[in-house]
Amino acid sequence: MAMNRSQFWKDLEDGINAHFGMAYSDRPDEWKQIFSVENSQRAFEEDVLEVGLGVAQVKPEGSAVSEDAGGQGWTARYTHITTALAFSITEEAVEDNRYQQLAPKYAKALARSMKMTKEIYGASVLNNGFSSSFVGGDGVALLSASHPLWVGGTASNLLGTPADLSETSLEDIMVQIRKATDDRGLPIALNATKLVLPPDLMFTATRLLRSSARPGTADNDINAIKAMGMLNSDPAIVTRLTDTDAWFVLTDAPDGLKHFVRKPLSKGMETQFDTGNARYKARERYSFGWTDWRAVYGSAGA
Repeated sequence: MAMNRSQFWKDLEDGINAHFGMAYSDRPDEWKQIFSVENSQRAFEEDVLEVGLGVAQVKPEGSAVSEDAGGQGWTARYTHITTALAFSITEEAVEDNRYQQLAPKYAKALARSMKMTKEIYGASVLNNGFSSSFVGGDGVALLSASHPLWVGGTASNLLGTPADLSETSLEDIMVQIRKATDDRGLPIALNATKLVLPPDLMFTATRLLRSSARPGTADNDINAIKAMGMLNSDPAIVTRLTDTDAWFVLTDAPDGLKHFVRKPLSKGMETQFDTGNARYKARERYSFGWTDWRAVYGSAGA
């Protein structure tokens, strides 16, 4: 239904001092702190696990050398969604408004709605990260203690004992990241790069990362995380994280959290001949997801 004069009845007469409620500032795109961005030309994209060789074997004198073989494992698929929104305004609502240019103002509101939609879908990857109802290519949740390894067995990117963000829990997960292996069980050089937090934990994180001495204690010990140059970048504070005590640590694992752009944001406008209504539309196609679970470790809190 087109917006008409009855929805802007105060704008048809004199006496208004100001309009408010649509002029708030927005934060920069928060999802960009978490996801790498790639373009897509297909309905979906797939990333396939490729596994290398194991360790060498001792070769007894005169015997044949041992052989090994790698292969391919599970596949992560990114299926793009389409998001779209539109609005219409009658000719009379535009003509008789004494204060505002309604079409440009609501065109900006339309762009903002599309921006907010993308923030919600981006944050949903972590919001659903502990749920077995949202699984990745390996068949388990993003944050899980039972990621299957190609060589057999499982690995975890969950803090061993669920805990709130603290000096101890953060150090524990940094050790866990340091001990990470590939799908052959071989150690890899995985490094923590950034904390990802809801706004509720931003002050706790600042004390943990920026204090020169150990935070929250009377000891004169150094802050080991700061002294070792770990997590130097500012935490990513994501407003739309819904669990107030869940926290995450991003790593430098390649092919981790990804955002595919199938069709960038496009906007259009048309005037209907029979009604004179102006109709504005915005549309884009994209996907958010993850390939390698080693790109993020975390805890759901205590």
